Amino acid sequence: MKRDPDMPVEVLRAEAEWQRAGAYSVRIQGMNRQHHISLREEFDEHDGDGTKYIVLLDDGYPAATCRFYETGAECVVLGRVVVLPEYRGRGLGRKVVEEAERWIGELGYRKIVIDSRLVAVPFYEKLGYASAGGALVKSGSFDCIRMSKAVTA
Repeated sequence: MKRDPDMPVEVLRAEAEWQRAGAYSVRIQGMNRQHHISLREEFDEHDGDGTKYIVLLDDGYPAATCRFYETGAECVVLGRVVVLPEYRGRGLGRKVVEEAERWIGELGYRKIVIDSRLVAVPFYEKLGYASAGGALVKSGSFDCIRMSKAVTA
């Protein structure tokens, strides 16, 4: 049975390992399988305890995710924003980022940094992110632009 695309998704703030499994599932399907990113490249020293994950669930099924981790007293890095291909075009990318931003604000951080793939720069600009210098940075096999945003209370 196909789900109604207008039905709301459940937001999971994943901190426990069993919850993080949903984020990992989306990343494996969305990056490892689709873009042929190896598991070693996709999962790094920032995965695990201390890193926070948002997982969007569609009827209990992980459909989108992102993660963030602290890089200083007031700054976090947001990344690994992935929406499964069959869920794209439904606003889940926006929703997962906005949910992460809300949590980041609640935790008292003031700045968010993201290394955006070049194709995603317009997406992040619509969400209020701006280039933080404009130089290309390498993130795995992708060319990226470092972007940032101040957290609003």
